[in-house]
Amino acid sequence: MGLLTLGTPLSWPRIVEHLEYIKAHGIDQFIALYHRVKGRERDQLRWGDEIEYTIVKFDDEHKKVRVSLRAKDLLDALMASEDVNRSLGEENRSLWRPEFAAYMVEGTPGTPYGGLMSCFNIVEYNMRLRYDDVSALLRPNESLLSISFPALGAPDFTDPPAVPRPTHPDSVGRSVFYPDEAIYSGHPRFRNLVRNIRGRRGEKVTINVPIFRDQNTPSPFTETFEDAEASRAALPDHIYMDHMGFGMGLCCLQMTFQAVNVMEARWLYDQLTPITPIMVALSAGSGRRPSLLSVLLLLCRSHCEQSRRLSLSIFP
Repeated sequence: MGLLTLGTPLSWPRIVEHLEYIKAHGIDQFIALYHRVKGRERDQLRWGDEIEYTIVKFDDEHKKVRVSLRAKDLLDALMASEDVNRSLGEENRSLWRPEFAAYMVEGTPGTPYGGLMSCFNIVEYNMRLRYDDVSALLRPNESLLSISFPALGAPDFTDPPAVPRPTHPDSVGRSVFYPDEAIYSGHPRFRNLVRNIRGRRGEKVTINVPIFRDQNTPSPFTETFEDAEASRAALPDHIYMDHMGFGMGLCCLQMTFQAVNVMEARWLYDQLTPITPIMVALSAGSGRRPSLLSVLLLLCRSHCEQSRRLSLSIFP
């Protein structure tokens, strides 16, 4: 997740009032910055990884695993340790930040890696160090996953228990699967993001992905919901999802690069983009509902934007 700053988020209706101003000045700012740095050379290549972890809790008595909504507790301890190290002038070997879900923490190296081959020798060591740092704060029946949680959206998938409220006027996501309590509450960005995406679309997120069929798949594959909006939106032979948590609530590995110049940055972008979907599949980072697997794309767009073809776009 990007830089988190303190402030008061705007609702979608308030954002609309300033939208054209933000667009125009954002473009002007980008052009000015580009011309300022386009000739800059000889920056040092720096890079780093960001790993998002899911905290899970094992219920051995009932043979069930749930996500543990304790991210804030862990982050408070981890980030306090960072502050102590800074005050003592000591190096932080890892840094910890919030992520979208209340069961997720994100860890990065304390300082970026460089362009030398020797930097590769410490990548795995630092990953293990981060895992150990979080594990030391877990309770005896808790553990960490760095893959998508298989039961996301299933009934009773959180600890403590939380129930979705799709028809409640105060519900942030209005999901039939994903309760508001599963969204990280320690920073206003995340809940406001879900609320504003719903406001921008004029409805909650609607995701219908064709079901993968094998000999055990019912034909037609249909789901029934008590919620009227979900019943209208769900398509036969499709996996239905209705919340951004089915994308942003998954764990993934991210890489950030500082290139030596603009041309190298463009080259890196073009080389890394084609392998991204392959790595999503290999790392089990695809969107999922319990026992159902999918890939999520362009979920934030309004109906008007979805109906328009984008020029120079890879999307049909």
